[in-house]
Amino acid sequence: MFKTALAQRDETQLGVLPLDLFAAIETLKQELNAVILAHYYQEPDIQDIADFIGDSLQLAKAAAKTNADVIVFAGVHFMAETAKILNPEKMVLLPDLNAGCSLADTCPADEFAAFKAAHPNHVVVSYINCSADIKAMSDIICTSSNAVDIVRQIPQAQRIIFAPDRNLGRYVMEQTGRDLVLWQGSCVVHETFSEKKIVQLKITHPQAEAIAHPECESSVLRHANYIGSTAALLKYCQNSPTQEFIVATEPGIIHQMQKLAPHKHFIPAPPINNCACNECPFMRLNTLEKLYWAMKNRSPEIIMSEDIRLAALRPMERMLEMSA
Repeated sequence: MFKTALAQRDETQLGVLPLDLFAAIETLKQELNAVILAHYYQEPDIQDIADFIGDSLQLAKAAAKTNADVIVFAGVHFMAETAKILNPEKMVLLPDLNAGCSLADTCPADEFAAFKAAHPNHVVVSYINCSADIKAMSDIICTSSNAVDIVRQIPQAQRIIFAPDRNLGRYVMEQTGRDLVLWQGSCVVHETFSEKKIVQLKITHPQAEAIAHPECESSVLRHANYIGSTAALLKYCQNSPTQEFIVATEPGIIHQMQKLAPHKHFIPAPPINNCACNECPFMRLNTLEKLYWAMKNRSPEIIMSEDIRLAALRPMERMLEMSA
């Protein structure tokens, strides 16, 4: 699906970075008429230079509305694909083409096609964290922000396949009372949080509220005071009178939480092992330097076949209509 449209590069400049990357990127942005979209899980420098920061639903809407000629997507490949699906005439750049997604990788297109064929007469609702090939086989796309609402809008008698995240699917089932056929995919980051360590944190921080993303396992969600999408977690922290939070999602969001509520204390939920496994290794492949070179060289660019794009566009448009 993805390939690099390699631009001609001046090899003598590959290792030469400007002293002020922020200023250089701003200059390139004006030259290209570019917009920088960044996910909340990106490194702080990228979040600070972005024109728009959001979760998957917010970024999809921003991509659909932009008047820029070039979209620089600081996120992972399915997000850049989504921007290309919505903007076929625009150049879409991804700072590092290796910035994939463990969840999307758990749903290969050929295996999902067989799974779908084994469940005829089902509407396919796919979480946006999937490849364009999976989107093309779907009827409606959803995000963690709108998954519950979208499923509630589907007639009760209609059977539903939900893919690819089993944890989000289970959460949607609990919230809607619907019986969904779940594809058994998961996010490596959201499955690393330790229930035991979160309970211990709640004991040592009795005034803290635990907040969690619905991609977390049910064993973690049952200890959460609030469950919501990345954007919903951010909003909740701003509005809640609570002064301390245990945050069970990728810790990149804490940068925005601290900016918007500097007087509050945010504790990243610990993983099972003593590692940095609660940080998405794919999101962190993007750096400010790679973002600069992507803009400088107009590469890597997202290229997509028109057949797949049009097939993937239809369920994306349904999502935007149903979540307007």
